[in-house]
Amino acid sequence: MTKAKVAVLISGAGTNMAALLYTAKAETCPYEIVLVTGDNPDAPGFAIAEAEGVAVARLPKPTAKDKAQFFAVLDAQIRKAGADHVALAGFMRILPDDFVRAWDGRMLNIHPSLLPKYKGLNTHAQAIEAGDSHGGCSVHVVTAELDGGPVLAQTPVAIVPGDTADSLAARVRFAEHQLYPATLAAFVARERSPEYLRGRVRDLALALPEADEVTSHGMPCFGIVKGKKFAYFTEDHHGDGKIALLVKISGADEQAALIEMDEDRYYRPAYFGDGWIGIRLDLGDTDWDAIAEWLRKSWLAIAPRKLAGLMAVAEEF
Repeated sequence: MTKAKVAVLISGAGTNMAALLYTAKAETCPYEIVLVTGDNPDAPGFAIAEAEGVAVARLPKPTAKDKAQFFAVLDAQIRKAGADHVALAGFMRILPDDFVRAWDGRMLNIHPSLLPKYKGLNTHAQAIEAGDSHGGCSVHVVTAELDGGPVLAQTPVAIVPGDTADSLAARVRFAEHQLYPATLAAFVARERSPEYLRGRVRDLALALPEADEVTSHGMPCFGIVKGKKFAYFTEDHHGDGKIALLVKISGADEQAALIEMDEDRYYRPAYFGDGWIGIRLDLGDTDWDAIAEWLRKSWLAIAPRKLAGLMAVAEEF
């Protein structure tokens, strides 16, 4: 099994990082931790990661003046480690928009409340003061809005008489250690599942003008209504073991150049000839903006001139 590669960002004790790390030791776990880093070089969590043989990057604590440079270095370290995903585990920094965009759809966070309640800090005290029956924790996709991304999973934790913020936090922490590894595992596995990948391709392909979907040669394929086909979604096509998108290209030279550039991602699809390229979708690091552009170019390659012209006019506005 090819495992998704995850970088974990911490600021302190790293207990959630440890929960992710020890879960990753199981052979059946779909992810591995390839880097632990963060904004505090003295964070105790680094010692745990180092003792377990996980790569650690102790970056200097950023100041307001060098915040942009810090996040540029942080991004470079994550990419150097080969990470496909980022897991925030007690990382106590507001992320700049460009960093969030760079990891759009591939960065998760765990938050100690039942979102959308109590974003930010002091969540347990707020839940107790509000008279809530439960506190808890949530795992969500990171977006530009603080603690505002789509929630993937939650665990409610009962508030008992006499609870303080500290006593509630201790029980919620147990729940976090159960919830985060399971949710991360499900998330990265989804990124490689045929159903998820087919749905992403379908949404992008059918957003193009006059596009429709049919089945051809046992595969979902996309074309212009009553016209030619511009894309195929393949799953183990002729036993090749790949989940991929096939799109039209200019010919053999472009096909050879793409394969030479990245032979793990691009390949010559069997029985399709030089005018098509296969793009692997099951590597765990798919750039969906790039896939959208491949689909658009392939659509343009077969679109009637009048329809292509209308699209060009629309794009100008």
